[in-house]
Amino acid sequence: MTPALEKLVAHFASLPAIGRKSATRLAYHVLEMDDDAVRAFAESLLEVKQATRLCTVCQCYSEAEVCHYCADGTRDAGLLMCVEDNRALEAIEALHEYRGRYHVLHGVISPIDGIGPEQLKIKELLARLDGSVREVIIATNPSVEGEATAMYLGRLLKPLGVKVTRLAYGLPVGGTLEYADNTTLLKAIEGRTEV
Repeated sequence: MTPALEKLVAHFASLPAIGRKSATRLAYHVLEMDDDAVRAFAESLLEVKQATRLCTVCQCYSEAEVCHYCADGTRDAGLLMCVEDNRALEAIEALHEYRGRYHVLHGVISPIDGIGPEQLKIKELLARLDGSVREVIIATNPSVEGEATAMYLGRLLKPLGVKVTRLAYGLPVGGTLEYADNTTLLKAIEGRTEV
């Protein structure tokens, strides 16, 4: 492998969820592309970094000062969903069911990784609670870090007089009880709803 190709493989391998084999496959694909396609690809990488900023309201990625979610007057401004990142926001939007607003935390509390509340967009969240928000839905992942972040936010927000809820989670559709782990089964029981 040439030094230039090895360098490209290393760059691809530094991306999340890209192992050495996938990085090598991507690097060879780029090598086999024509010059115009490679130039367009490189320009799109630079463009996304230069054109993208954080929405001044919800902190999601946007090309405008205020993103299209915050600018949409038909959304319920009293309902605010806190998500870890833009990927979670887009997953929720793909349902086409949630019509409230968002707040992107840009991570979760993870002391082992040196991430505390001050590294997240919590100060910006607090600034949004001006009395117009009636409910904050905490939609962090059901991981140790996501749970710690949800608990922290719950303790911080409840004294402010806003309703704080957490997404329900438990058994997946099509799943079977015998294969569910204990935590998932317990959360499914705790999050049960009336039929």
